[in-house]
Amino acid sequence: VPSVSVSLYQWLEVDLGERTKITAVATQGRYGSSDWLTSYLLMFSDTGHNWKQYRQEDSIGSFPGNSNADSVVQNKLQQPAFARFLRLIPLDWNPNGRIGLRLETYGCPYTSEVVSFDGGSSGLAFRLSPVPRKTSREVVSLKFKALRNSGTLLQAEGRDGLSLSLELERGKLFLLLRRGGTSSSESRRLASLGSLLDDQHWHHVVLEQKNAHLNLTVDKHTEKVQIPAEFNHWDIKQLSVGAVQSLDSQKPIVSKRNFHGCLENLLHNGVNLIELAKNNDHQVTGNVTFSCAEPVSVAVTFTGPQSFLQLPGATASSSGGVSLGFQFRTWNKAGLLLTFDLPQQGGVVWLYLSEARLRLQIHKGGRALLELTAGSALNDGQWHSVDVTSRRSRLMISVDKEEGGVAHANPPFPVTAGGQLFFGGCPAEYHSQDCENPFDVFQGCMRLLAVDNQLVDLITVQQRLLGNYSQLQIDMCGIIDRCSPSRCEHGGRCSQSWTVFHCNCSDSGYSGATCHSAVYEQSCEAYKHNGNTSGHFYIDVDGSGPIKPQLVYCNMTEENTWMVMQHNNTELTRLRPSAGVKQHSVHFQYSAQEEQLSAAISQSEHCEQELSYHCRKSRLLNTLEGSPFSWWLGGPGSGRIQTYWGGAHPGSQQCSCGLQGDYSGLLTHKESLPVRSLVLGDIQRPGSEAAYRVGPLRCHGDKNFWNAAFFDKETSYLHFPTFHGELSADISFLFKTTASSGVFLENLGIKDFIRIELSSSTQVLFSFDVGNGPLEVLVESNDPLNDNRWHRVRAERNVKEASLRLDDLPVATQEAPTDGHFHLQLNSQLFIGGTASRQKGFRGCIRSLQLNGVTLDLEERAKITPGVQPGCPGHCSSYGSLCQNQGRCVERTNSFHCDCSLSAYTGVFCQTEVSVSFKPGSSVSYTFKEPYELSRNSSALPSSIYSDMTLRGENVSLSFRTNQSPALLLYVSSYYREHLALLINKNGEEDLEVRYKLDSSREAEVLESNVRSLANGQLHTVTIRRLSDSVSIQVKPSHQFMKQFCVWQVILLLCLISVYLILFSESDDFDPDLARLASLGFAGCLSVVQFNTISPLKAALLHPDTSPVVINGPLVQSNCGSAGSANPYVEENTHHLSDQSGSVGSGQPLVNAIRTDSAFIGGVIAVAIFVIVTALAITARFLYRRKETYRNQEAKEVKQEDSQDFSFNNQADSQNISTENPKEFFI
Repeated sequence: VPSVSVSLYQWLEVDLGERTKITAVATQGRYGSSDWLTSYLLMFSDTGHNWKQYRQEDSIGSFPGNSNADSVVQNKLQQPAFARFLRLIPLDWNPNGRIGLRLETYGCPYTSEVVSFDGGSSGLAFRLSPVPRKTSREVVSLKFKALRNSGTLLQAEGRDGLSLSLELERGKLFLLLRRGGTSSSESRRLASLGSLLDDQHWHHVVLEQKNAHLNLTVDKHTEKVQIPAEFNHWDIKQLSVGAVQSLDSQKPIVSKRNFHGCLENLLHNGVNLIELAKNNDHQVTGNVTFSCAEPVSVAVTFTGPQSFLQLPGATASSSGGVSLGFQFRTWNKAGLLLTFDLPQQGGVVWLYLSEARLRLQIHKGGRALLELTAGSALNDGQWHSVDVTSRRSRLMISVDKEEGGVAHANPPFPVTAGGQLFFGGCPAEYHSQDCENPFDVFQGCMRLLAVDNQLVDLITVQQRLLGNYSQLQIDMCGIIDRCSPSRCEHGGRCSQSWTVFHCNCSDSGYSGATCHSAVYEQSCEAYKHNGNTSGHFYIDVDGSGPIKPQLVYCNMTEENTWMVMQHNNTELTRLRPSAGVKQHSVHFQYSAQEEQLSAAISQSEHCEQELSYHCRKSRLLNTLEGSPFSWWLGGPGSGRIQTYWGGAHPGSQQCSCGLQGDYSGLLTHKESLPVRSLVLGDIQRPGSEAAYRVGPLRCHGDKNFWNAAFFDKETSYLHFPTFHGELSADISFLFKTTASSGVFLENLGIKDFIRIELSSSTQVLFSFDVGNGPLEVLVESNDPLNDNRWHRVRAERNVKEASLRLDDLPVATQEAPTDGHFHLQLNSQLFIGGTASRQKGFRGCIRSLQLNGVTLDLEERAKITPGVQPGCPGHCSSYGSLCQNQGRCVERTNSFHCDCSLSAYTGVFCQTEVSVSFKPGSSVSYTFKEPYELSRNSSALPSSIYSDMTLRGENVSLSFRTNQSPALLLYVSSYYREHLALLINKNGEEDLEVRYKLDSSREAEVLESNVRSLANGQLHTVTIRRLSDSVSIQVKPSHQFMKQFCVWQVILLLCLISVYLILFSESDDFDPDLARLASLGFAGCLSVVQFNTISPLKAALLHPDTSPVVINGPLVQSNCGSAGSANPYVEENTHHLSDQSGSVGSGQPLVNAIRTDSAFIGGVIAVAIFVIVTALAITARFLYRRKETYRNQEAKEVKQEDSQDFSFNNQADSQNISTENPKEFFI
């Protein structure tokens, strides 16, 4: 059928004579010519009107045609079409020829039984025979074509008034559970499926019940629901279609909600009930017509910006007014519906949608003469009727026959439409002469267009015999509901316009175009490595999987990062005997859901839960018969009975019990956790007492986060089963490498593929093909990616877009075609670290590889794969920067640890200040061993207590906040009465003063900072650095003062005794001025005090029992050293350390504190002075050798602990100070 014209508005229509099951279509060009089609659309219809476009995968509308005139191209339909009429519409053809076509359709005959219902009294009731059922399965299937968007389609009634009904509501199908036989009886919605089911096309419905489960299928989509237990043995007594008829009544119930339309092949367990009705079976009653008569209603679709429909206006006889009407449906909130000129007034009338409301505006000379508004939410996809009338100076617009709203006005001029009417938009060639559209174009459908109460024949318009049009689809409504089924995942809310849909992911915990990717991390371990500290966090244990996020507490104060999940009773609970009660049982409700708990336990390396039991005359274990008095339930679901207790093995009926009738232990077998219930017996005897406590569930370690593999060759790879991510796929992993390129991941199909690769040293490329041609997303970094540091890659592909994120760089996206393939079909193995061709392989480490929330076990696969090694060490290069304030990053097999022993700070990243609020009378002293004790008792203290005998310089830093002046902040003294003092003087200016006495025969040198008003209650930070005779003092932040001083050099500051904070003992021989200041005490805050590598406040507060400290008076730990309340590392709790047990508060040292002896001190001082005067060089060498002796001796006897925050660093500090003296701090 060659066509001379090349117009797009041509088609080839085939009448098959009757409804046929069509399975394929084949095309061929015109013989011996250059005429063939290259692409086309297929339309189907039962009546020759109201055509429906066939779509593959719900999106692909076009079919590929021919490439020459001779070959035959057959396209099989994924789902068969049932229709009488077929229409082929050419889209493109050979540019060197014309439209030429030979067409063949494939299919088979289709037989059906049809019945129609008028929406009133017509209906059928099938009373089913009470035959014994062989199975507990009931199946009802049918096809329906609705002429009205609401109505009861089917009702299945059983015993006890229980019934299930299928009801149309605004074009959607609802499954309702009713108690009672009428539509007004109580109902509960079980499921809803479908949309736009009032499009006057056939839709297939299957209702399948099996015990308490029920599957509802509408066309290709199925929803599974659970119905109440009373339906387990429920039998259908009667099926009603059309007008509902109850079991107790022989007459149908006439209602506006009765179904209006046609049914086809109504089957119950394979029996065609319509055929029974045709044969006047005694089981059937009702009044129907066994045919399907459809009213001819021609719709028109406005598809895009160039769409418009031009019609002639009213005739001259009716020029005295306007009467226009039409129906429309759309998803858009805005668009021009109709416009026409007012030639007598020189104005224009616009009828348009704005914010989903109908508005009419009369415009003239650049201003609006009149505005009317009616209706709301008119973009819901439903048909809405619009009427515009103007008679006798009264203008009125109404929506849905006044049910949706009406507005009217009395313009002082007549409103007529004698010229041209433009629907949907304006033709481009008019250029604002007769038609002007300042609004958005209309995209949607219209039907029943009427001018002067006369319907417009749109078929005549289609034949170009009336009016004009462009870019229209006539005799069909091409509306698509892109939100049914919703592509939004994880509870995202779907909204749409005519061409696209949008997902609102707020409050879902997920992000992306379809709410697919998880917002939250999968473990506390992951939060820690993002630089977070302890607190409450949302954890999404399976990433983009189905398990919802859960709120947990992440405790990062210990070396292990603990995830803490609470339940409803973690307190110690006491039990007392009650009459007649032999057992007490309690159930624990966790804040996390079952699947969240199971997944968290499974992916953790270790989990534990405290279970303690305190009792008197209440036995725990065996009875006389051997069974235990008490037990607990733990594990998945409701838990299994456990008869073992902490410290024992499962099933052993043993525990690590105390001698006083107390038991307290940790349950560590993950298979038995968490504790679900506790049953305690033997509590009924007189005098019985018992108490129990079940702590929160605590887990640490993330097996997924550290699962890694090292690829040492470009030809090495790991392979896994095929990746299934047909509609949505997310891939995330971390990598580090020194190579400039390589493929991270690849999976191939017949034509489709997905690949992520390092395309250059600064670029990561994500590419895939789902049948529309390759699509690439590229992210480029300004810094090299082959720096052997961890980098994170997150790629996602869904039906809307593809995205790629690298580290914290902005995300790159590429939109997917609106109409195109969207199923990713792969069939090969998934290759990690390489490709199927073994080319462009990746060399380096890949870690924590997850596909759609499922972690691939790289380590296990690497153990059996040559060229690939499990694990990948070396994390400090990436995460070492998280360790702050001189904290040292320590490598671990999995993870890293910040060693804060050389820092004045504490916390997981050495970021938490150690601050104390002092009151007058409070003090802390930090004491070092005297020289004579070092050789006599070298094993008394950890090696961190020993230090150099001499000090060439020191670094001192602290922060303070006070309103007191004068005030002594810090005092450092030696065995030879040398000292360093830091104070705020009282000379009217409240400046900072540093006093150095490096020679006992000279007066102390006073160094003033010239910074005023330091006792103003604000936070000030002081840093003092001395190297030999050079001293620098820095005060900040407000003053940023820094000054250099020179002091008398006495070569060395020898044998420091202690560092005092605020208070001295009366026996010390101090400068009178300093003694007077010390007697005043100090009221204020001191924070992060550090003397070289010594942190006396930290030692006193965190390690008082193992540090050489003496605490006098109350010490209150607080956050007073924070620069402001916005400090992200402020401690949550305030700890009080006041007059501790033992010697605390009495002025005596704590355990391991140093006892001094004044007689020995005097002797040692005298000998030291004599040695200095007579043989300075020999003494220095002697002291250096003794330092080495102490160090070596201590290294042999005591192992230094990294966790001791007060420990010495025996290496030279950053200021190249070569040695350090033993000394004592007082704060």
